[in-house]
Amino acid sequence: MDERFKHHPPKDEATVDKHQAAREAADSFYKVIETVATPSREKALAITRVEEAMFWLNADIARNQ
Repeated sequence: MDERFKHHPPKDEATVDKHQAAREAADSFYKVIETVATPSREKALAITRVEEAMFWLNADIARNQ
């Protein structure tokens, strides 16, 4: 099975901390979007992109720990 499709449990606490930092950064930016943007398609797309960024960052952390 390709490594991209395997489960990658965190190997240590430092990896867990990286995942937590990614979640906190995404949440902070989400709060900015909620504060600044008006209800719109653009706002929805911005939130989706934050979700995607967090997904890809967590994938990088998990795959390359």
